[in-house]
Amino acid sequence: MTKTSGLLAGALGLGLVLMVSVPGSSQDRGREQHQGGSRDVGGGHIPAHGPPPARAQQPSRAQPPARAEQPSRAQQPAAQENRRFADKQGHPEAPHVHTNDKWVGHESGRNDANYHVDHPWEHGRFSGGIGRGHVYRLGGGNRERFGFGGFFFSVAPYDYDYSNDWLWDQDQIVIYDDPDHEGWYLAYNVRLGTYVHVMYLGS
Repeated sequence: MTKTSGLLAGALGLGLVLMVSVPGSSQDRGREQHQGGSRDVGGGHIPAHGPPPARAQQPSRAQPPARAEQPSRAQQPAAQENRRFADKQGHPEAPHVHTNDKWVGHESGRNDANYHVDHPWEHGRFSGGIGRGHVYRLGGGNRERFGFGGFFFSVAPYDYDYSNDWLWDQDQIVIYDDPDHEGWYLAYNVRLGTYVHVMYLGS
């Protein structure tokens, strides 16, 4: 009887330890994702410059081109399932920038139909600061329309999924020029180290 009681108590103690330790590791993973997820992506790093122009100038065989006006949900192209961005373990499955300022995922070139705009800059050009010295805190909104400091943007429909983890009312972003896709800027999320194509909607 004593042996059975001891075994039962031991098993219950082990179960309690497992119950306490598993949520802890889950919380750590969640905290890591919230802070950027990898020591060499995000976590407060701000690239010194935007990406260089892409070398490949081949047309994309992807979805129909996005239009300057916001498309309906039925027209929104879905992200290609075969595109992969996690170039190292722990890196996000989204376009991102390493802490050595290497831009990952911006290689499709000028002819990428997913970023074609019939009327580039129809709302004018962003007159706020661009690049490393200009960090903006998001002031609310969503991927279709977000803003900061009286300026408004929308995420390219093709990039919607890459902004799923953005906190639209508190994340800090930096705007960079897009050297390849006319009518678009690149919005870099300082916390996550990821970026998306954005269109300026005016002030």
